Amino acid sequence: MKKVILLTVLLALALTIEAGNVPVVTWDKYSLIIDGRRVCPVMGEVHYSRIPADEWSGEVRKMKDGGVTVIACYVFWNHIEETEGLFDWSGQRNLRQFLEVCKAENMPVVLRIGPFCHGEVRCGGIPDWLFGKGCKMRSEDPVFLKYTERIYRQIFTQVQGLQWKDGGPVMAMQFDNEYRGHGSYLMALKRMANEIGFDLPFYTRTGWPELASPVPFGEMIPLYGDYADGFWERSLEETAGNYYKAFNFKAFRSSTAIATEQLGDQKEKLNEGDEQYPYFTCELGGGMMTAYHRRPYVYPEDAYSMAIVKLGSGSNLLGYYMYHGGTNPDGKTWLNEMQRTPATNYNDMPVKTYDFQAPLGEFGQNNPHYFMLRKIHLFMQDWGDILAPMEASFPCKQDIKKGDDSFLRWAVRSKDGSGFIFINNYERLQNLSAKKGVQLEACGVKLPKLNIPAGTMCILPVNIDGIRYATAQLIAKRDGKIYLEQIKGIPTTLAVGNKVLRNVKAKGTNVPVYKNIYLLTPNQAERLFLDDEGHHDVAIKAPTINKIREAGKLRTITIGVNKVAEEPSDEDFNQAAVYTIDLPDVDRTDLLLNIDYRGDVARLYADGKLIDDNFYNGRPFLYGLWRLPKDCKQLELRIMPLQKDMPIYFPREADTTLGEQVNRVTIHHRHLQQWLFVEK
Repeated sequence: MKKVILLTVLLALALTIEAGNVPVVTWDKYSLIIDGRRVCPVMGEVHYSRIPADEWSGEVRKMKDGGVTVIACYVFWNHIEETEGLFDWSGQRNLRQFLEVCKAENMPVVLRIGPFCHGEVRCGGIPDWLFGKGCKMRSEDPVFLKYTERIYRQIFTQVQGLQWKDGGPVMAMQFDNEYRGHGSYLMALKRMANEIGFDLPFYTRTGWPELASPVPFGEMIPLYGDYADGFWERSLEETAGNYYKAFNFKAFRSSTAIATEQLGDQKEKLNEGDEQYPYFTCELGGGMMTAYHRRPYVYPEDAYSMAIVKLGSGSNLLGYYMYHGGTNPDGKTWLNEMQRTPATNYNDMPVKTYDFQAPLGEFGQNNPHYFMLRKIHLFMQDWGDILAPMEASFPCKQDIKKGDDSFLRWAVRSKDGSGFIFINNYERLQNLSAKKGVQLEACGVKLPKLNIPAGTMCILPVNIDGIRYATAQLIAKRDGKIYLEQIKGIPTTLAVGNKVLRNVKAKGTNVPVYKNIYLLTPNQAERLFLDDEGHHDVAIKAPTINKIREAGKLRTITIGVNKVAEEPSDEDFNQAAVYTIDLPDVDRTDLLLNIDYRGDVARLYADGKLIDDNFYNGRPFLYGLWRLPKDCKQLELRIMPLQKDMPIYFPREADTTLGEQVNRVTIHHRHLQQWLFVEK
């Protein structure tokens, strides 16, 4: 069978394996190289054990449709060996089955195997029982390494035969996470994995914080990250911390804002030699979780802006954490991070939900940035080989203060007379102003002076595929056709050959504006090449909701060992307001229950079992009705009321009127949820 070239270079897996031709994966200081061709992958984090197994195929396919070309996934130790010596690889814990799904969908995988993962899981994923063994965690302590080797061997039973060299999807592996000790520990983990049988094209580690001593060059590629906000901040103020730096182009690869509750203040410093690795990210914030004490409300523009900035700053792999939300599986105890655990995690997280406000939410619902980010992902697929070796240059200052509105933020990536101009006139919650009469230049080509509207984020081509310049964003190149997006508020000028076409109007995917060049509206660009799913918001009988008990005595909000407020205990919910929700008799496929409420924390029960929960931050509480037993006709909703002077950060969207209230309960199709993201 001849080698078949798939839509994305990285997805040339299944058919090439049948031909006995495993794609060769290498890397240099610029990028990954697949079979000799440079690529700029898009990596999306999804946790298989946080999604029911029968949903895996559909969700991986949606990630592909969103432009994701590599999956990243934690393997949480305590999801597998919650009880010492008893390994559970069944149901949604079945890693091998998930990897088989990824293989069937031609989706490469980067496994993040710990032993410490974090991921807002109880004790960072390390089982409770290990804390009774008297060993030092995350160290070269022989006892700790003995048990780590045992779980690694278990993971290998799931991966064996599915490694890249075998024609499987597992392309790389990360050791531990956010580790700041000696590199010898990470190398001990790698040696252990190699001796067990792991043999992969490359290995990774998180590039933050700076290690106490380095890992030998070439052993593990450091991957970086940035977030728009952080639930882990101790402050209860809006835009606390230095997350604002994620919205400015800069040469420094890492972030000093991630995990500040554990790592403290961090200096803008990399390990010596790390700049010789390709600039990859594994934790570019696709959203953000809500902790009990801090509940950020993030916007689609936050993720889109950071992606533009990272790409313009030189990154050649965009890795989103999270790209797909999930729900913590049932365990022998709660599996969420909290302050009252043996490892004493730093934040109290919801018991069940791990929605993360991600492009694909907890129930696989498409959020607006799913579509927004596709535009960049298509661009990376089709021009990645050209972009990858381009150096980044920074015509603007890189060290700024929060909300700095004194200049337009832009950067250039160029090589051999061709380039891309990256523009970001956006910073989370700072309302940057329009910039007038801006002169942009790259590769010796001056664009006409432009007025850049507030909130504009885009990528403009210079000397690319016959286009001398365009004041429109490149989206895709397929079948000899080039697609660009008309940027809202910026007249489109298209310079091709000796022609300069001004005030060009979008005509869509069927009518070119010049020869093989098509100009799209933003909506058309976001959905380019997507089949019309035909989802329409049909009238569905609303559930019947009845309040059967008023809230009782207000609880005393305690401060935990890590100096932030603790979430309510199970017993506290005995004093919660209680509602019943009677469900209509309808086909529940792809239907979301939408609870618009006000309160502190809400929990949802089916037949007395907790099925999901929500820390209120101004967004509705959602639940996928298809996950309920077919005979379940009624749900119970418990809501803890808001109190006076709560030591909690609530975003501006949240109604913090004291008490609790259910405004309405409705049912919608899960792919019609864009309206949940409100205007700032």
